[in-house]
Amino acid sequence: MIARLKRCWRAVAAAAMLMPLSGIAAAEAPYPTRNVTLVLPFAAGSGTDTTTRLISKELGVALGVGMVIDNRAGANGSIAANYVARSAADGYTLFVTTNTTHSANPYLLKIMNYDPIKDFTPIARTGDLPFMLVIHPDIPANSVAELIALAKKEPGKYSYASGSSSASVSGATFARLAGIDLLHVPYKSSPPALTDVIAGRISMMFIDVPTGLPHVNAKTLKPLAVTTKRKSALLPDLPTMDDTVKGFDITSWQGYLGPANMPKDVVARLNAEIRKIVERPDIKSQLAERGMEAFSGTPEEFDAFLKEQLVLWERLIADAGIEKQ
Repeated sequence: MIARLKRCWRAVAAAAMLMPLSGIAAAEAPYPTRNVTLVLPFAAGSGTDTTTRLISKELGVALGVGMVIDNRAGANGSIAANYVARSAADGYTLFVTTNTTHSANPYLLKIMNYDPIKDFTPIARTGDLPFMLVIHPDIPANSVAELIALAKKEPGKYSYASGSSSASVSGATFARLAGIDLLHVPYKSSPPALTDVIAGRISMMFIDVPTGLPHVNAKTLKPLAVTTKRKSALLPDLPTMDDTVKGFDITSWQGYLGPANMPKDVVARLNAEIRKIVERPDIKSQLAERGMEAFSGTPEEFDAFLKEQLVLWERLIADAGIEKQ
C-alpha cells in the first residue's frame, strides 16, 4: 500500500514539473496560432476592400490561419485607425489602409485621436490605387475640357461626391486648378457616393479604379480621365487630368500596418509573406484587373514613405484650400 502511494506521489510530482514546461512551449509557439483580423477604414465593396480580400486569402494560406475582414467605415477612416492604434501589438489585429488615414487626415480633421506615425508599426506597402474622374452619362461632356466649359457656363450647378480623403482632395484640387465652382457632397464611404452619381443625384466624383471600373464597363458612368500624371495600364485610352488641368497628379497608396511596438519577428514574418504574395505574377495580374498597381518593399522603406507622404499631402490640401473640419 505504501509503495503504491509513493508511486502515485511520484507521478503527481512529475506531472507538476511538466506543466510549466508545456506552458512555456505554448507561449513560445511560432506566430500565428489563431485567426488574424484585418481592419479596413472603408466599407465592403470599396477598392481597398476588394484588393485586400484577394491578398488576405493568400496571406491566410501562407500563415496557416483564418483572416477576418473587419470593415469599420466612418469619420474619414479615423474610427478604424483609432481602433487599431489601441489594439494589442501582438500581430493579430492589423490595419490595411491608405493615404486617407495616414497622409491626409492630419490636415483635414481638427480632432484626431491617433498619430499616424507614433501609434503604428509599418509592415508592408502593397501598391497604388489610381483614381479616375467619372460623371453621370447624361451630362453632355466627353472630356475634362468640355466638363470645365459646362461648369463655367453655369457656376454652382454641378456637384461632386467624395467617400474618401483622396476623392475629397481631388475634387477640391480640380475646382481650384480649373477655376470652377463645384458643390462638394461628402459621404461616409465610396459605394453610397457612387450610387448617387449613378442615379444622377450628384454630377461627378473621383473614384478609385477598382470601385468605379465595373460601372464604367456597364456604361452607367462615363470616365473622363485618371488622376495620375501617367496613363493607367488598365485604361490606356483614358487621358490624364494633367493633360487638361496642368499640375494635377494625385495617387492613392495602400499598405499594411499594425499597432505601435509590434515584435520585430512578427513584422518580419508578415512582411516576407505579403511581399511574396504581391510579387507573384498571378496576383499582380488579378490586382491589375481590380485597378491596383501592386508592388512592395521593406518595413523601413514603408516607414520612410509614410513620412514623405505626410509632407506631400499637407501641400496638396493647403493648395486646394481645404480647411480642417
